[in-house]
Amino acid sequence: MKDRAMKSPAPTDAVVKPRKPRHNRLSKIQRAERFTVGWFLLPSLIGMLTFYIVPFIVVIFYSFVDSPINKEFVFFENFTRILKNSAFQDACANTIRFSLTAVPLAVILSLLLAIVLERNIPYKSNLRTIFLSPMLVPVASIILIWQVVFHYNGVANEIIALFGAGPIDWLKSDYSQLVVVLLFVWKNVGYNMILFMAALSNIPRDVLEVATLEGASSWQIFYKIKLRYLSSSILFVTLMSLINSFKIFREVYLLTGKYPYDSLYLLQHFMNNNFLSLDYQKLSAAAVLMTIVMIVIIGVLFLADNKIEEDIEE
Repeated sequence: MKDRAMKSPAPTDAVVKPRKPRHNRLSKIQRAERFTVGWFLLPSLIGMLTFYIVPFIVVIFYSFVDSPINKEFVFFENFTRILKNSAFQDACANTIRFSLTAVPLAVILSLLLAIVLERNIPYKSNLRTIFLSPMLVPVASIILIWQVVFHYNGVANEIIALFGAGPIDWLKSDYSQLVVVLLFVWKNVGYNMILFMAALSNIPRDVLEVATLEGASSWQIFYKIKLRYLSSSILFVTLMSLINSFKIFREVYLLTGKYPYDSLYLLQHFMNNNFLSLDYQKLSAAAVLMTIVMIVIIGVLFLADNKIEEDIEE
C-alpha cells in the first residue's frame, strides 16, 4: 500500500487555459469577410460617388443658386421660374402623354405575348426569336427603317393610299407621337415578354392544378392566381419601361433633330437645349423636379406591389 501511495501522481498546480468562445472566433471570420467584401466593393462605391451621387448633389446645389459663378442662394426662385416656363410645361405634358400611352402598351402587349407563347403552339421558339430581334438592331438602323416607313413618300402612305386616304407627313403632324410610340413598343416588347415568360414558369404548378380541378375557368386562373404571382414582375417591367420611356430622346433626336414637332418636344429636349445654352439653373431645377416625380411614382408602385404580396400570403 505504501508503494502504491508513493507511485501515485502528485497533483499539479498547472492552470488550464479556458477555450475562447465560439462566437468570438466567428465574429473574427465575419469581420475578415466583411473587410474583403468592402475592398471588392470599393471601386464600385468610388464610381457611384464620382459619377452619380456627387454630380447629383452639385445639381441640387445649382438649383438653389442664381448662377454657378455668383453662387448666391435664391431658394425656390428657380423652381418657380421653371414651372411658369411655357416650354417646360409643353415638354412635361408631352412626356406624360407619351409615357401614359407607351408604358401600358409595352407592359400589356408583352404580358399577352408571354401568355400566348407559354402554350404549346407551333414555331414557338421562332416567334420568341422574332420578338427579341429588335434588341439586336442598332439604333441608327432602326431610325433609318422608321424614316423609310414614315416618310412623306414612304411605305405607310403607300398603304393608306390603298384605302383612299391622302399622304401624311407623319413626323410633322399630330400623328408624330404615335410613330414614336410604335417605335418604343416594337423595341421593348420582346425583352418584357421574356421577363414575363420567366415569371410565368415560376408559378407553383400545384396551385394551378388545384384551381383546374376545382373547376376554375382560364380567366379566373389568370386573374386570381397568375396575375397575383406576377405582381413583382409587373412592377419591375413597368419600372424598366418607364425608365426607357424617358430615354426615347435619342430616337426622337435622330428622327427630328433638336426642335421637333410640338407633340414630340419632350423633357429631354428641354434639358438638352438648356444645357447647350449653359442655363444650368433651369436644367438643374428641371432635373430635381423630374427626380421627385420619379421617386413618387416608384413609391406608389412599390406600395401597390407590397399590398398584392400581402394578399397572396393571406
